[in-house]
Amino acid sequence: MQIDIGSLSPQECYRLISGIVVPRPIAWITTRSPDGVVNLAPFSCFTFVSNSPLMVGINIGRKAGREKDTARNIRALDEFVVNIADWTMVEDVHASAVEYDAHESEVESLGLAVEPSVTVETPRLTKAPISLECRLHSVTGYGNTGAEFFVGEVSRVHIVDELYRDGRIDTRELQPVCRIAGANYATLGEIRQLKPVAQTPKSVIEPGA
Repeated sequence: MQIDIGSLSPQECYRLISGIVVPRPIAWITTRSPDGVVNLAPFSCFTFVSNSPLMVGINIGRKAGREKDTARNIRALDEFVVNIADWTMVEDVHASAVEYDAHESEVESLGLAVEPSVTVETPRLTKAPISLECRLHSVTGYGNTGAEFFVGEVSRVHIVDELYRDGRIDTRELQPVCRIAGANYATLGEIRQLKPVAQTPKSVIEPGA
């Protein structure tokens, strides 16, 4: 079949693309409002955008045209923390996606502990195996629905000791949560380690050959 994208609503496009671009890693973001309320929300349009300096990016849409608490808090204080959940936390990740009033704290409602960060005022989740302290670098708007891509420069990374080996993360041990279509989540399945592809030198062709 073929689909004429121009015939779809924004909601229908989202349902379609969220089942195509899979699996998606989840940025479980803590922010702090100017009044000190700690907000927590998961975002699955998440990636890294630079390794020097280290930067990560998150796409944050709007709900019925309204800016989400996470976006508003990041814009107000120029900082946020990306927490990476493991598979044992999938229920809390899903529960934190529920819309709360701006004066309500998801971490308090869900009974999740936080602790101070080092380089930003926003706290990080105590039980998250990895947390990235970020300072806002830029915000770029895309499309017609008010979605914006927030880029943060990572200033400090927290990793539980058993996940960090020889400068790398043991992804099997981490068992990160990822999002697929709808209210469906997954983690790592089979992992195959392949040998590097041999590079065959290109033949040199002499001029006039």
